[in-house]
Amino acid sequence: MRDGDIVVIGGGYAGVRLAKRLDATARVTLVDRKEVFFHRIASLRAGVRPEWSVTPFIPYDRLLREGRMVVGKAVRVDTGARQVVLATGERLPYDVLVIATGADYPEPARFTGTTPEETIKSFAGHQRKVATAGHVLVVGGGPSGVELAAEVRLARPDARVTLAHAGTALLNSAGSERAGRRALAWLESHDVEVRLDSFMSPGNDFGTYRDAHGNDMEADLSFWATGTTPNTLWLRLAGHGDWLNASGHIRVDRRLRVEGHTDVFAVGDVNDATELKITPAALAQADLAAHNIRAHLRSSGSSARHRREPRFYRPAQRTPLIVPFGAADGLTVVPVPGGESAVLGSRTSVLAKAKTLMTPYMRRQLGYTAT
Repeated sequence: MRDGDIVVIGGGYAGVRLAKRLDATARVTLVDRKEVFFHRIASLRAGVRPEWSVTPFIPYDRLLREGRMVVGKAVRVDTGARQVVLATGERLPYDVLVIATGADYPEPARFTGTTPEETIKSFAGHQRKVATAGHVLVVGGGPSGVELAAEVRLARPDARVTLAHAGTALLNSAGSERAGRRALAWLESHDVEVRLDSFMSPGNDFGTYRDAHGNDMEADLSFWATGTTPNTLWLRLAGHGDWLNASGHIRVDRRLRVEGHTDVFAVGDVNDATELKITPAALAQADLAAHNIRAHLRSSGSSARHRREPRFYRPAQRTPLIVPFGAADGLTVVPVPGGESAVLGSRTSVLAKAKTLMTPYMRRQLGYTAT
């Protein structure tokens, strides 16, 4: 027997993981504006290489055996009636609500429009521009910026490629100066011009850019990999602005519940539980929230012997990080307790992520074969 109605808003990495975890024990409804899962990890390469255009899209139809998928837009949460209101007017009752709406990423790592066809068209536009640009500027020296600069360079060995980063070292958040130095060495050895301590903004004229020192640069094409924005505007418009912190993230307690609401959880990039907005953190939160939701649903009427105790989420200060340099190279940062993180080379990085960008793994998660 399945206990309770669970509505999960958002079918990204955290939402998919949590919905699958609870499918056998509760009546799960997964709501997303997209009709397919968007494997964002593969999107940077898809924005550069035509043969990867369709790779990021995986149907939801095999994810849930017992639950259901609803394609729609959530516009309001009625906490009194315990219902999620969709743009169509449909109301979805819940015993537990999970908000997993993620964050908005800069292009090309963005699902553009509402259908795969619209996003594939957007990918094709980026691919054409990359193929013809004389100078490509990538702004941002974090994992996404480094990965994208490498993809552009490998796709266009004849073009000028510049990576501009506001920090004094690449991969600042990796917890390893060695990782930043290795990324810098790879880029420079492949003739990518790397500008550190170079905060960029659009210049006065189209196709021009200016750094904080007043230096101008011209480029035919630019990509910005400078951060994300949590998808919580709909909550603010619906009158739930008090759920959000100053950056727009949902404030949660140690059990990943929205502060002040024992039956509403928030997981993944959308919450304020950790500054590390990466897929492993989202998956870890989904697993912990699934446990706590089971504990919540079974807390009443269960004997002490069979009652599940809730768990607290402890944000990881450092977590493994893989940065591909195309399909055949990359680096992997592995935290070492009490010391600087270890940096592994291309073999580990290629096997773990760079070659396939974890596409077979995500296909299996959604009930499909790896290929």
